[in-house]
Amino acid sequence: MEIFVKALPVDEILENFSKEFKIPLKKDCGELTVDLPEQLGQGYIRGASFESGIGIIQYHVTFFKDMEIHFTMNKTHPLKFIFCSEGRVNHAFEENMDMHTIDTYQNVIVASSGHNGHILYFKANETVHVISLEIIREEFNQRENFGYKDLEPKLKQLFQDEKARELFFYQGNYSIQEADIVESITHGEHSGFLRNIFLEGKAYEMLSKQIAQYNDDQNGGKSAILRRSDVEKVKRAVELIEEDLTKNYSVDHLAKEVGTNVNKLQEGFKYMFNLTVNKYVQQVKLEAARELLTHSEQNISQIVALIGLNNRSYFSKVFKEKYGVSPKYFLHQKSEPDDDEEFDGDK
Repeated sequence: MEIFVKALPVDEILENFSKEFKIPLKKDCGELTVDLPEQLGQGYIRGASFESGIGIIQYHVTFFKDMEIHFTMNKTHPLKFIFCSEGRVNHAFEENMDMHTIDTYQNVIVASSGHNGHILYFKANETVHVISLEIIREEFNQRENFGYKDLEPKLKQLFQDEKARELFFYQGNYSIQEADIVESITHGEHSGFLRNIFLEGKAYEMLSKQIAQYNDDQNGGKSAILRRSDVEKVKRAVELIEEDLTKNYSVDHLAKEVGTNVNKLQEGFKYMFNLTVNKYVQQVKLEAARELLTHSEQNISQIVALIGLNNRSYFSKVFKEKYGVSPKYFLHQKSEPDDDEEFDGDK
């Protein structure tokens, strides 16, 4: 199926979808929502326009047939910042039809040339969540942009190219900060006036994060910003740690196993758990030890071995630091050998 959108700005784009789907618009203080008709799919397309030529469109959709959305009109098209947080969507420029796949946690910056448009391709029966920032450069340049001071030269040129003289394409993996913004937009915080100013603030926040990420990506491959894909590597490291608590992986080994470097892995653990890798490992081992002390028949010596430690005194020390009591407290009425009582050092 094909849909042709011949409208700007974002609020008019949503009105165009409403007419194509023959579904009434839902309106909430400037945010417009079109639900997909039952015969076409599930989900919604939602968007809002703000002053200075910036707008935001959210596609949270599952189409029952392959869908092509053609943005085609006889005027300069917006500069687009597109983020995919679920599924995948394909993008093509109207002038050359080169296909670009935007996978989960990837983003693109795209600008067509002249009056040429864009096409988004959605695969049938695949749930997709995409957010697109739409910037009408002629209007955006009327605000006080301070000459785009300190902006990377290529981006500066892109923002100032009001007549779309050059085609532009950039693709990357977006940062976890941007992932958090996408989540907050999706969860539908606030309503009415508060929702409107919340969305406008998030649109500008997302734009600033994307510009910072683009600059970071131009830094000779030495990326300093933690990407959403890095979080997946942290999750894999967590799986490795929890698969076998008898093993004591070094941070360097874990980083190599999941395909990242030590600094990125440490940063990811700090972001997700507010702990270093080693502190996280210690926490997991201590939580496992408490479960075994409470629900198993093993004695303390056996439990220390099961969580990959060989120093009972150290185990007792860190256990008491975390839980405020000695390991023996969790044994309740279970008896322990005398050497374990001596090791605990407190009754």
